[in-house]
Amino acid sequence: MNLRHLPNLGTLKSFEAAARLESFSRAADELYVTHSAVSHQIRGLEGELGVALFSRDGKRVALTDAGRRYAAQVRAALIDIAAATDAVRAGDRERRLVISVLSSFAARWITPRLGRFIELHPEIDIELLSTNAITDFNRDDADVALRFGFGDYPGLFVEPLLDEIYFPACSPHFNGGNLPRTPAELAHVPLLRDDHEMWTPWFEAAGLEGWKEPRRGVLYQDSSLLLQAAIDGQGVALVRRSLAMHEVINKRLVRLFDIDGPSPWTYWFVCPIPLLETRRVQALRQWLAEETARFRALYEKCPAGSVMTDTTV
Repeated sequence: MNLRHLPNLGTLKSFEAAARLESFSRAADELYVTHSAVSHQIRGLEGELGVALFSRDGKRVALTDAGRRYAAQVRAALIDIAAATDAVRAGDRERRLVISVLSSFAARWITPRLGRFIELHPEIDIELLSTNAITDFNRDDADVALRFGFGDYPGLFVEPLLDEIYFPACSPHFNGGNLPRTPAELAHVPLLRDDHEMWTPWFEAAGLEGWKEPRRGVLYQDSSLLLQAAIDGQGVALVRRSLAMHEVINKRLVRLFDIDGPSPWTYWFVCPIPLLETRRVQALRQWLAEETARFRALYEKCPAGSVMTDTTV
């Protein structure tokens, strides 16, 4: 058998569809090509084989005896090719771990730590889908979503990943290094803001009764941009612990005061229940549990205004 003499695979797919549907037009619709393209491919195949595969009566076509026998064999061969292709893809998919994660969390929390996961599991290929859109596991090619919210994700496996708190922070060079020493001194510095409006709960935790959300200045829609503005010395930002601690430990930010503001939202580990027992998802889940425990311990060692030398955050 000389494989070089085989007809073109695209031509065989057109023939299989036309034979199964007994219609060039319906085959064209299924394959998203034109009627004339299918007709041209079938005539070319018949010329190459030297036999009529279809009888034609105006616009109607019907398989000849030779066409019917050939169609059955071609269909079986294409099914075998499809099965072999699926098996190869499945093997590759078992090694690929696709994580949908918020852009800010991906940049400020996941990425600085990801090297440790790669060292532990070099056999797993990580793919980060950095997006603020809610993952639809029926549509999106994702194994796990790490989400910041209330944990209301019906029909999925959901568990808390990391609790969140807010605290004020600024660049160590802000205001020439003359940083606020008490919460009341925040009245004299620019307060950076985002659309979460968490300053008011923090003011209450700090005993600043009657203080309200700042309403002037740039409104940052992205928490990572808010953090960068604080690093650049534009003012004092109320930052999320998960996003800011890497910058605090690396001395790009200073945590002001030992007062934490509550967060109504938590980070959640979310995945389809059937995927929970796969090796790649179990590896991620265990690694995340270790990383979040290490992160909480580091935060407890980092009081306000301190400079840490441990950069393993």
